[in-house]
Amino acid sequence: MNSTDTWITSHFDDEVRFLQALVRIPTDTPPGNNAPHADRMAELLAELGFEVEKHAVPAPAVKKAGMQSVTNLIVRHRFSSYGPTIALNAHGDVVPPGEGWTHDPYGAEIVDGKLYGRAAAVSKSDFATYTFALLALKHSGLPLKGAVELHFTYDEEFGGELGPGWLLKQGLTKPDYLIAAGFSYQVVTAHNGCLQMEVTLHGLASHAAYPSTGIDALQAANKLLTALYAHNDVLKTRLSAVPGITHPYLNVGRIEGGSNTNVVPGKVVLKLDRRMIPEENPAVVEAEVRALIEAAVAQSPGVKLEIKRLLLAHSMKPLPGAAPLIAALQKHGEAVFGEPIQTSGTPLYTDVRLYAAHGIPAAIYGAGPRTVLESNAKRADEHLVLDDLRRATQVVARTLAELLAR
Repeated sequence: MNSTDTWITSHFDDEVRFLQALVRIPTDTPPGNNAPHADRMAELLAELGFEVEKHAVPAPAVKKAGMQSVTNLIVRHRFSSYGPTIALNAHGDVVPPGEGWTHDPYGAEIVDGKLYGRAAAVSKSDFATYTFALLALKHSGLPLKGAVELHFTYDEEFGGELGPGWLLKQGLTKPDYLIAAGFSYQVVTAHNGCLQMEVTLHGLASHAAYPSTGIDALQAANKLLTALYAHNDVLKTRLSAVPGITHPYLNVGRIEGGSNTNVVPGKVVLKLDRRMIPEENPAVVEAEVRALIEAAVAQSPGVKLEIKRLLLAHSMKPLPGAAPLIAALQKHGEAVFGEPIQTSGTPLYTDVRLYAAHGIPAAIYGAGPRTVLESNAKRADEHLVLDDLRRATQVVARTLAELLAR
């Protein structure tokens, strides 16, 4: 073991208790009342000796985004007046627990070496990973240069614009490198983009006994759904060259409509999600989806159409400057985990794209299993193997020590 490994191992019980404290404070988004968690996180960081900046996003912007409160945190620790700044970013907002849990989603219960709870794996785990990796560096006695910043943000589920996007647009940070929350057995260097839309079909409600006097928005929606799902056959032929990413996909995730069983539906609202591979142009994709929707709805005379873009998240592609960061994570990951740590893409979209858009070389790496599915992230009984937390913390600390070595 090196000095950072030894420190992390000897303080690992403290790291676990730190993560338990974070999991026990709900950050369900929606509704997105995340400031209380940020306040508690700031207290815990202060107890560990860090100076914490609290950046509250103005209420009107938060409300417009559909949330209740967002406070983002920055910790800046400088080892010297020269050298690179490396930022570590993880998000605290999460989807609500949902059904089917056999453990309290906010109990942070430990069973058979696993910590259970909502956000235990994605991504409050990396609040702990990154905090204790930085603590290990502070106590290592190593001659280091540059600085490390901790960015703990609270708008990933709704797109990130009020999380990292807010910090970057306000000029509050401009690091030289970024490591963002991920899993332990791979370094993610690219990810999909995402287009989300709300499609509203306006017909004319009428009594079901006199259907000819109405215009059935649900029948129009049925034609639209058929066209949208058929489009997936086309998308499956557009293959990505990025390992870990296959092809684009279109999903309709929510449908609302109608008023009663004896009424011809006068309005139907659909929300759809179109995943974009890194090779696709977002503007071209949006134009294609809009044209597909318009053509399908045109088959239903009298139905009026509204299309509203909810989200346009660009894909992430690896920047050339990320090579030293990626190489260091792979080298130390292999040393700590005893197996090769591959690079790959992911079909998810993440806040990292916002840093990449500002020209900041980035990689995604943190505590977690081999796949999102294994962690039960966004599902019941989300959990984290504690040994993965310890080893990921060691990998991040080693990587920082290499990149910041004098």
